[in-house]
Amino acid sequence: MNFRHVRMLLLLFTMILWNVLLNAWILERTRQINCFSYETALYSFREHRVSGELLARMQEEAEEKGMSEKELLAVYFAEDGSVTDPGQLAVEALYAKRYQPQAYARICGYLSAVWDDLERFPVGTVASDGNAGVSFADSWMQSRNFGGERGHEGCDIMASVNERGIYPIYSVSDGVVENVGWLRLGGYRIGIRSPSGAYFYYAHLAEYAKEFEVGETVLAGTHLGYMGDTGYSDIPGTTGNFPVHLHFGIYINDENGQELSVNPYPMVLYLWEQQGKYTFGETKRQ
Repeated sequence: MNFRHVRMLLLLFTMILWNVLLNAWILERTRQINCFSYETALYSFREHRVSGELLARMQEEAEEKGMSEKELLAVYFAEDGSVTDPGQLAVEALYAKRYQPQAYARICGYLSAVWDDLERFPVGTVASDGNAGVSFADSWMQSRNFGGERGHEGCDIMASVNERGIYPIYSVSDGVVENVGWLRLGGYRIGIRSPSGAYFYYAHLAEYAKEFEVGETVLAGTHLGYMGDTGYSDIPGTTGNFPVHLHFGIYINDENGQELSVNPYPMVLYLWEQQGKYTFGETKRQ
């Protein structure tokens, strides 16, 4: 083999090596760019379709890795729920934290806002009827048509005894009263901003427990009022347009200050499992 052949072989080898390295770099760079989709994460975060069993497995994995389950949950939402292995989510969380830090931190912040301040199930027992229970389901974005076609931005906690003014309503968190009074859709409502930034919305109240003022501080468990059926009218005090229930909503403000609704069902279910079912007794969830 002469020198010319050796040089050609070296050149060919160099080109192959360069091509391999370039392809590897392109794949890695593509993975870095696509490791966390903020748009997908935000959409999935608002829907919040995640089981309690998966959340528990994420928590176990996060504790082992010295992470927060919210770090894994943020990636789960960015993958639109397609990745359910907590170990893989933990690895992808490290990528997201390194290569998409701002978008990743933003979703983690939203998760903290809606989860970190939860302390109490929002409905209490009926003093005059020990058998009165409640029921609730995931009705997120189901069709509603009063005031125009729209999606349902909340979780309805229904009364087994359809009587206004007997089920006490409590604040799920500490916070500051941001809105109070009559709304066309929500009737008598109160909105409370929690320390982590979530806005908790309690609607269709029969009456308030006291005269609340905007800017007033409340604690988790503060008695806000009583479950009712007010709303769907411009006339304050209108009742009877639907069964007695609490419409419970959760909202956040995004990076541009736009208010976004979040499916509150997983949070309501969490509060039921942590505290509500012990207050009512497990059989009282109809």
